[in-house]
Amino acid sequence: MPMPHRTFKQVIKRRLVGKEGAERARELRAVLAELPNYRNGPYADLRKWVTAELEASRLRSKVVRRDSIAVRHEGAAQIALVGPPNAGKSSLLQALSNIQIKTGAYAFTTTRPVPALTRVGGVLVQLVEIPGLIEGAPAGRGGARPLLGVLRNADAILFCHDADAPIEQLQAVMDEVTEAGIERPAVIAATKSDEADGAALRATFPEYQVVEVSVLDDASVERLREAIWQLTGLMRVYLRDGEDPIVLHPPATVLDVADAIHHDLGVRCTGARVWGPSAHFDGQQVGRAHLLEDRDTVEILG
Repeated sequence: MPMPHRTFKQVIKRRLVGKEGAERARELRAVLAELPNYRNGPYADLRKWVTAELEASRLRSKVVRRDSIAVRHEGAAQIALVGPPNAGKSSLLQALSNIQIKTGAYAFTTTRPVPALTRVGGVLVQLVEIPGLIEGAPAGRGGARPLLGVLRNADAILFCHDADAPIEQLQAVMDEVTEAGIERPAVIAATKSDEADGAALRATFPEYQVVEVSVLDDASVERLREAIWQLTGLMRVYLRDGEDPIVLHPPATVLDVADAIHHDLGVRCTGARVWGPSAHFDGQQVGRAHLLEDRDTVEILG
């Protein structure tokens, strides 16, 4: 004699607690195998309920697989490279990071986000190439909804545009990002600048800094690398006896640097000697409340 159907349903619900995806589907299939195979009555209704739950679990699993594109955050900041198809994003990412990427003179060479790390003044910054966005992205056209999800997690945006291509292509991408409600600090990279300059981009988007860059010109790539650092909004403070800088959110003081090295050093810190933009002269002795600037070098006193 089977247990009362109401009790059996409560048992099923308890068995499903904490189970999702394939694990939930396996449990539901096991339940179906245990249920009496009545054609009508309460147990027939219970079988229909379990079958519906199994189908819903399958649908959720398909949605998660289709829309889930996650990029793990690495480095001091994450910068998204965004632009229309064939804007030179892959070539630019390769020039900045030395990562090997398939590139081609046709649209949609890249179909998924591509992360890569680049070093700026001793600090690792993560760049993520977002495949070419098209009109209708917020509505999911072209599979773009999960790409916009990646973009929402970025700290800033580097809009990439072929300097010789119609401005309307970049405007369409910017409109889609705005419609999706994504607001991030941004700079425009006028790519392939060995073939055209960024004058038209500057005239159309005066509110943005435009950096002309060609992967054939190492100096322009380095200028873009520094512009990327400015996008992060962070500051680098070098130690007199160290190589890699300490990365801080401004405003930052001598005390903040000492505390970042070790809390005990922060307690003992009485000041520092400073070389760099915030010092009136090299080796200036300052107090612990002294405000530092990007690229300062300090020797903590305590």
